[in-house]
Amino acid sequence: MAKEAEAEAVIVAGPDLKRAAEAWLAYLEVERQLSANTSEAYARDISQFLAFLAGHLNRLPTLAHLNALAACDVRAFLASRRAQGVGSRSLSRTLSALRMFFRFLERRGLGKNDAVRVVALPKLPHSVPKPLTAPKARALVESADIAAPDAPEWITARDTAVLALLYGSGLRISEALSLTRRDAPTKGRDMLRVTGKGDKTRVVPVLAIVREAVERYLALCPIELGSDDPLFVGVRGGPLSPRIIQLVIARARGALGLPETATPHALRHSFATHLLAGGGDLRVIQELLGHASLSTTQIYTAVDAERLIEAYRSAHPRA
Repeated sequence: MAKEAEAEAVIVAGPDLKRAAEAWLAYLEVERQLSANTSEAYARDISQFLAFLAGHLNRLPTLAHLNALAACDVRAFLASRRAQGVGSRSLSRTLSALRMFFRFLERRGLGKNDAVRVVALPKLPHSVPKPLTAPKARALVESADIAAPDAPEWITARDTAVLALLYGSGLRISEALSLTRRDAPTKGRDMLRVTGKGDKTRVVPVLAIVREAVERYLALCPIELGSDDPLFVGVRGGPLSPRIIQLVIARARGALGLPETATPHALRHSFATHLLAGGGDLRVIQELLGHASLSTTQIYTAVDAERLIEAYRSAHPRA
């Protein structure tokens, strides 16, 4: 299975602006210590913006050009991204990234322009996580052999172990795939230390059934893994691509008749929602998910409330 290629961020700008953009990206990575995924997203955002300006101005943009931009230029960029099918959530992140970049330039004495600040963030649609029911979540975790019937046994065991960690411990797909062999929850270990967004670590429980899935994968894996090697590897021994797990779930959706919302992240949503429905404390769930703010976790109470209302409407004789 081929790894999905990520478009590499290329800074298209004059020398002074290119140096400034590279300095900002280095600042985000070293001083702000943003996660690799977030840093890469911001790098794409700034490269797309500067590439747009190059076409918009018909020349390589410089710091002088950037400081002379009007709000209509920024809106034109967002409109071009919208025309390419980019959603409001991604556009909002892009505009936030540009605001950060312009603030960085101002602090470094490289200019000042309020054009980005006066452009309003795109309105985000109100949405709540879409978890699976408990039976469907279990079926999805156990579906690796259905999704790839011709795969070697160790590949099926690997995919099952990854899915078990997403639903059983509430991990993000990036967190599960960043685990090393040393991190593996084996030999009776019932806790796992995870590094999440912003390089923040948290400890999550590991159910016996999840530990058994990881142990079975390791017993079958034909590739010798060093303690610092990735826990989950591809057929050639390199780090497992998240795209592989996405494809496994996509095939399982068809086989099991699951909705399009059944994704790797939906298993994390299911973990939180099922804990809450079972009486789990919201603060504890916040810690398990690694959310910095309780308000982020509280969105799951909306999911639970929606289910209560749905049950009421379907069961109450006067509903």
